[in-house]
Amino acid sequence: MRLFGTAGIRMRYPGEINAILAYKIGLAVSKLGLSRRAYIVHDSRTTSPLITLSTAAGLMSGGVDVYLLGLAPTPLAGYAARKRRSLGVSVTASHNPPEYNGLKFYDTGGFEFTRDLERLVEEYVDKGVQPLDWEMVGGFAYGTELVDDYIEELYELARPSRKTWIPRVVVDLANGVAGSITPLLLRRVGAIPLTINANPDGFFPVRAPEPRKDVLEPYLKFYAEANPAVILVHDGDADRLSVLDVEEGFIRQDRIIAFFIDELARGASGRVVVSVDTGRVIDEVAERHGLKVERYILGKTHERVKEDPGVVVAAEPWKLIYPRWGPWVDGILQAALIGKVVVEEGKRFAKILEERGIRDYPWDRRSFRIKPAEKLKTIFQDLEAALRNLLGEPIAENRVDGVRYDYDDGSWILIRVSGTEPKIRVYMESLSRDKIRGMVDRVEREVRRAVEVNNAQIEEVTIG
Repeated sequence: MRLFGTAGIRMRYPGEINAILAYKIGLAVSKLGLSRRAYIVHDSRTTSPLITLSTAAGLMSGGVDVYLLGLAPTPLAGYAARKRRSLGVSVTASHNPPEYNGLKFYDTGGFEFTRDLERLVEEYVDKGVQPLDWEMVGGFAYGTELVDDYIEELYELARPSRKTWIPRVVVDLANGVAGSITPLLLRRVGAIPLTINANPDGFFPVRAPEPRKDVLEPYLKFYAEANPAVILVHDGDADRLSVLDVEEGFIRQDRIIAFFIDELARGASGRVVVSVDTGRVIDEVAERHGLKVERYILGKTHERVKEDPGVVVAAEPWKLIYPRWGPWVDGILQAALIGKVVVEEGKRFAKILEERGIRDYPWDRRSFRIKPAEKLKTIFQDLEAALRNLLGEPIAENRVDGVRYDYDDGSWILIRVSGTEPKIRVYMESLSRDKIRGMVDRVEREVRRAVEVNNAQIEEVTIG
């Protein structure tokens, strides 16, 4: 049974994921024998307490002592796993719609499970695992002390070297679980946090939890009322962060990754690992620091961090791993570091990017939700052929995750099937705004043609 996708397990409740499956998964994870302890956090979704308790029951049935940290961000699961040399579990569907839920697992080093471990879990779920006898079941306890430890240690990492002003920072928390952590850290680094959607609500009543450009820019005028130095936006479980500016609007994720390379890699040697859907500004900034760039599979950059101690920064759009802090993706870390730099430099964040020469190249990201999902593979294969010569013969192809074609004018296109939802995703970059418009028009036509000839339907198109 295929359970794991791009990043953990995400499925619709109750037809795909439910209490019974969560119990089986918990029991299967216990059989891995990684640790006799597990720390569990969960997001604000209405089904998260149910999935949490069911997963805990499965782990306990396999002899694992479970410590429930309650409503808390996903990064805390990785932090707890490493700090306590235990398993970490986050019950979350991250940025997916509210009817989804899922699970992410961390090993005793704080790394998300590798694909090898994921395959073992799937194998054990398929075969079935027998629970232990009554005298060997695990215990259960509540614990919150690790939240305070996480805040203190992250503050020490993000403590400003100087404070040149006290900026306003708008923080949109997506009705998720970072409302008691991110604003507190921003205040401690010297900013004034102004919170929006800070109350946990699994219906996500104001906006979709995915912090995409097309979701957030309609709220820009509202965010801008406070005249903030920067606008920071989480998804529901706070492993992601988007950044907006009152004048420029949505700041492309590649520029945020390039900023973190510029900020965190000074004086370092080694490599930067980024996902295959990232563009040239990352290469430019890495080259300034003498770092090599490796492009890898979305959702799996942590595997390269585990394999190679020379990885200085690993990232994909919205997500950052800074190995000196920990090997997990952490949106709260991003927020704290951006707050720190804005406080130190006394300028709007967009101005800091400009002064550091972190350029904004024309780009586009589109996701096409398609039904039936069984047609996705065939449609992808059609598009793979139809778009290969979008701008002439490619000078390079990368098939590590979907297919990416690079062209001699600096443009590129990536086509892939989403690992979390029934979507075809297309990513594009060019040096020319006119050219990117032409690329988008061609992609739209080809996707609609491929969907039609394969007797499928496009349910939704999202941008950013």
